[in-house]
Amino acid sequence: MKLLLLYTTHEHQTEKIMKRIQFQLGAQCECDLVELNKQSSIDLSSYQAVIIGTSIRYGYYSKLIKTFIDENTQRLNQMPSGFFGVNVVARKPHKNTPETNLYTRKFLASIKWQPTLKAVFAGALYYPKYNWFDRNMIRFIMWLGKGDTDITKPVIEYTDWNKVDQFAKQFAEMTTL
Repeated sequence: MKLLLLYTTHEHQTEKIMKRIQFQLGAQCECDLVELNKQSSIDLSSYQAVIIGTSIRYGYYSKLIKTFIDENTQRLNQMPSGFFGVNVVARKPHKNTPETNLYTRKFLASIKWQPTLKAVFAGALYYPKYNWFDRNMIRFIMWLGKGDTDITKPVIEYTDWNKVDQFAKQFAEMTTL
């Protein structure tokens, strides 16, 4: 089975998650790992299944992913598919499912694609890598949400890797990879 692993990323946490999924599925299928950008040309007819992952940036998932989904809804609905969103709000136990995470719930309600498997994963903070504006805005947002505001830490990772592995396992079982 040929599987497309399509993602967008800002600080590369979504890419890191997708690579973990690729590693988990790798021995069972041929996986193409693709970062979606404006120049991407993707022919879904080359694939039997797809997983799409994207992250939140200032309250919204990627417009590129939304456009790709809107343009390929019919084909996506005809194949085994998975979607995951990444955001730091998902670090909270009561906001870490597609049904309880407002960003993911709103995004899934705005599209016609119905992924077979859905998840939301907590992301990471990379304070030292952010520019001044982003660092202070994200820090303020984290302060409001009672999150970590220590900008001296190189990485504050919230991703539950066992949950990522479980998603990959469920996808493999669902598609009989």
